[in-house]
Amino acid sequence: MPPRSVPDDAMPSVAEDDGKGVTSRRALMLGALGASTVVAIRPALAQTAGSVLTCEIPIPDQARAGSYIALDGSTVPARTLFSFAPPSRPYTGEEVRRALQGGMLPNTNYFSNQAYLNYIRRLQRGQGGFTCYASIQMPGG
Repeated sequence: MPPRSVPDDAMPSVAEDDGKGVTSRRALMLGALGASTVVAIRPALAQTAGSVLTCEIPIPDQARAGSYIALDGSTVPARTLFSFAPPSRPYTGEEVRRALQGGMLPNTNYFSNQAYLNYIRRLQRGQGGFTCYASIQMPGG
């Protein structure tokens, strides 16, 4: 919300401008603007942190549906040797975060877990799941 301008005669003058540029009135107005900004940002940060837990990363994304995932994370034609069928559902941001910290994605073995994580690490802007993965990588996210 943009700050509203207050006419000079509407606010009582606590101190006159001493030529140094900042009056008590200006300081109070700046303080009020700062406080409203903090109030507006905190709920947004809380909402972002909550959405990281519930966002989803499909493997593969919709544009590559039907493809399998090779060990290096690339998508390959179905039933390619040493590739893995896609998981039955997208993984949540929280599941991926845990796996990136050394855990395992649900319903995977060592090799399929590595393939899926490599796929996730290769995500680029425009691919399904990229925004979720990017939010997991943010500090504090």
